[in-house]
Amino acid sequence: MSDTFKAIQINKTDEGQTVGIVQLTDSDLMDGDVTVDVAHSTINYKDGLALTGKAPVVRTFPLIPGIDFAGTVRTSSNDEFKIGDKVILNGWGVGEGHNGGFSERARVKADWLIKLPDGLTTAQAMAIGTAGYTAMLCVMALEDNGVTPESGEILVTGAAGGVGSVAIAVLSKLGYSVTASTGRTSEADYLKGLGANAIIDRDELNGKPRALGKTLWAGAVDCVGSTTLANVISQIKYGGTVAACGLAQGMDLPSSVAPFILRAVKLIGVDSVMCPKPRREQAWARLAQDLDIEKLASMTNHISLDEVEAAGSDILAGKVKGRLVVDI
Repeated sequence: MSDTFKAIQINKTDEGQTVGIVQLTDSDLMDGDVTVDVAHSTINYKDGLALTGKAPVVRTFPLIPGIDFAGTVRTSSNDEFKIGDKVILNGWGVGEGHNGGFSERARVKADWLIKLPDGLTTAQAMAIGTAGYTAMLCVMALEDNGVTPESGEILVTGAAGGVGSVAIAVLSKLGYSVTASTGRTSEADYLKGLGANAIIDRDELNGKPRALGKTLWAGAVDCVGSTTLANVISQIKYGGTVAACGLAQGMDLPSSVAPFILRAVKLIGVDSVMCPKPRREQAWARLAQDLDIEKLASMTNHISLDEVEAAGSDILAGKVKGRLVVDI
């Protein structure tokens, strides 16, 4: 076993944030009872914020970013995991306050890990990543609140991004009819290939929100927030549900109580970071069952650790389609 490993490290100086690839040893890792040889990671919107410093995602310096990883247990002092187990990590503040997945090695708490579901490789798990796992939590939220394929059309905003792409693929496989909202209408063929029934331009949801709009959607998965989410809420059919998980447009919500008290609309917040372990295990089991692996492959590109910093800027600029896997 090598004593050193390669990782991306973010540091902070008087001049600002620096990002670079460094050689580290186990003494540079943080506390935890399981050490993992990382095979793959991925890039999510939050990783882009961390890598660019455009939002205060990183809370301690120096830090290895990367909110996801999948790999093989190297050492463990926890009975739940043994050497050689294949594992996944999403969230729990990793890549924010605890060293993360853009590294050949990671040490974390066993409570933060789940075992790789049967039928998935570590590369496929990171093609899914936090974005895809969040998408599955959104689908489960719709199901939990009685939204079925028979209820009507489902809207997915930010559709060409990671969460949106996986949400469309899963919903389509489950029999839902899906409309995809995107600012990249040039990606219509890509989105229809994932299972979208129709494509609308995001500008259709960017006008000043009405308290009550024309009812169009039985449910929605929203990755955008702000004005878009307010417009979506105003267009939900009676008793419908919106699963909200993102803030790409903003954290504000210029909405009205009218849809909630006159149409019994439900707005369900979906958090992937601190989601309890049983719920996340359920979501990953569902992904192994309900996500078409061929569609997953069609939305996935692979990059090296050397390309991560540039990809962080690209994802914030809306230049990343689908999912990026980092081959560690």
